[in-house]
Amino acid sequence: MKLRLTAMIILSLCLSQAFADEGMWLLGNLRKNKQTEQVMKQLGLQMPVKKLYNPKRLCLADAVVSFGGFCSGVVVSEDGLVFTNHHCGFSSIQQHSSVEHDYLKEGFVAHSLEEELPNPELYVRFLLRTENVTKRVLSAARHAKTESERRAAVDSVMNVIGMEISEKDSTLTGIVDAYYAGNEFWLSVYRDYNDVRLVFAPPSSVGKFGWDTDNWMWPRHTGDFSVFRIYANTKNGPADYSPDNVPYHPEYVAPISLDGYKEGSFCMTLGYPGSTERYLSSYGIEEMMNGINQAMIDVRGVKQAIWKREMDRRPDIRIKYASKYDESSNYWKNSIGTNKAIKHLKVLEKKRAAETALREWIQSHPEEREKLLRLFSSLELDYSNRRETNRALAYFGESFINGPELVQLALEILNFDFEAEEKQVVSRIKRLLEKYDNLDTAIDKEVFAAMLKEFQTKVDKKYLPAMYEKIDTLYNGNIQAYVDSLYATFSITSPKGLKRFLERDTTYNLFEDPAISLSLDLIVKYYEMNQSISGVSEQIEQGERLFNAAMRRMYADRNFYPDANSTMRLSFGTVDGYSPFDGATYDYYTTVKGIFEKVKEHAGDIDFAVQPELLDLLSSGDFGRYANEQGDMSVCFISNNDITGGNSGSAMFNSKGELLGLAFDGNWEAMSSDIVFEPDLQRCIGVDVRYMLFIMEKYGKAGRLIEELKIGR
Repeated sequence: MKLRLTAMIILSLCLSQAFADEGMWLLGNLRKNKQTEQVMKQLGLQMPVKKLYNPKRLCLADAVVSFGGFCSGVVVSEDGLVFTNHHCGFSSIQQHSSVEHDYLKEGFVAHSLEEELPNPELYVRFLLRTENVTKRVLSAARHAKTESERRAAVDSVMNVIGMEISEKDSTLTGIVDAYYAGNEFWLSVYRDYNDVRLVFAPPSSVGKFGWDTDNWMWPRHTGDFSVFRIYANTKNGPADYSPDNVPYHPEYVAPISLDGYKEGSFCMTLGYPGSTERYLSSYGIEEMMNGINQAMIDVRGVKQAIWKREMDRRPDIRIKYASKYDESSNYWKNSIGTNKAIKHLKVLEKKRAAETALREWIQSHPEEREKLLRLFSSLELDYSNRRETNRALAYFGESFINGPELVQLALEILNFDFEAEEKQVVSRIKRLLEKYDNLDTAIDKEVFAAMLKEFQTKVDKKYLPAMYEKIDTLYNGNIQAYVDSLYATFSITSPKGLKRFLERDTTYNLFEDPAISLSLDLIVKYYEMNQSISGVSEQIEQGERLFNAAMRRMYADRNFYPDANSTMRLSFGTVDGYSPFDGATYDYYTTVKGIFEKVKEHAGDIDFAVQPELLDLLSSGDFGRYANEQGDMSVCFISNNDITGGNSGSAMFNSKGELLGLAFDGNWEAMSSDIVFEPDLQRCIGVDVRYMLFIMEKYGKAGRLIEELKIGR
């Protein structure tokens, strides 16, 4: 009895009872969730919950946007200014940079609307409303006999529901997302704005201070922010980029607070978290650790070492590769921290104890036992049956699909609809080549050779694609000779090859290009590997869905927040320090003093180099209205808000709905947070809005932007 009681306690902690600060809450359910509303008020929320999200009236959520589909942002002016993270705007800043105009290194400020820089691939998305469509979706699948039939039926009706929205209003996008492992479905209705221009970026010595060394770490001193502006047509509606577009006038503007925060202050985060796996079985977590996480650690470590070496040697390569290195290394370090935290915090042991309790509950309920008698044994067997191939697929994806840029380019070309109108094909090809304009052939060759070697050492030979046989037979096993030959003979990206293709030269066969031919072989091998485990993968999908539903039935009286899935969520808690290990206590905020300490400690390290004029400004102590209560300048702060990837750039609000700063990171000690919430350790790191405004006004001389903001004291 004691063992069972202990397991039940672990389950209640491990699975999903939201204690104050745990949970990424779905806004459409918020007002019905009285338990969560009560906890928010107890923690200090002063504004009515109905003003957080209300599809029929103006509300705080109206100021929050999905930024580019990969980050979050917040609208802060009547003329459409958007605050987001520096690393969220990094790609756009890089695209506008050159050796002559190095906006990454020196920063950027537009002194007028005319100087604001367009970004054709960038958009922001506003959420208009959500609707529970579970009954309609599941009714379409009620006659499905297999998991594949169920998925086909569900996917079909999800697409139909989404299309109905855009058919009624072409400016709207409807997307139906699955929740609780496919047990529930919600429709989100959005409006996208595609003309988004760069307005301000601090130098990387502010926006990326500490780079990889400080990434995911606390204490932090990074001013991770950038500023963009949304443009619209003359009717304030969505429009593609045009010089005739005007600044967008939003329905709601987030007010900014200069009052700061104290330890224990209420804090909430609104944004678009990417994905979590809080309800995944222990078998799934183990597969994740040894599969995709370890593949990222091994393969990206090799690739990034090559990139970093060349970036440090040459300024032009630093600019060209900065964005892709930043994106790659972020998830690489995340995987390292996640695997380490899973082991250190004994996440698998906790999950298994929770599953033991669930087994006992199933056994004690005849109606559950009849349906789920073999649930756990089937999950264990199915995961075991796909373990080796799934791991090989993870290394395959990292080594080739996400490896050499030549392969990525060829795969994108193969994904084209070549039967479309010639003008459309030509336009897409040109945009694609512009995307890969930053490819350095010499570096990519070295990466490709390294990827071939890495993959070969990590998987069984039965998973090697056809090119390895070619390397053995035609190049006597010399990988470098094969790569040299490949890069010397492909032509699709050359001006001559492109011209022949675009002009539909009948003597030019695209599929005979060595890079295209190689990519076709890779596609075939990837398909074969996936097909070999498709049946068992369907069984796992079904098993995880049944597992998720059983957990919710077991605790039917509780509010279970769904896993993150890139839809808007609210998390809340308090500004709070923590103790990472015995004998150490971390404060809840940092100041500019730490910048000087790190510059001194890491003397000679370019990742911690700061412009002398910026150091002079910070050392003056003249922070004006942006100073904290002690007259100092706060840089970053932490709260126990529940966040994950995609939350980058999310607005962090106080109890009145006033902006305190932007979320930009989690902390190293709780890197397993996508799998399990650790309330004593998990922290959301945010950049203080007062530091952002100080840098904009005093260093960037962007007074015209400050005047647009709704600032209180």
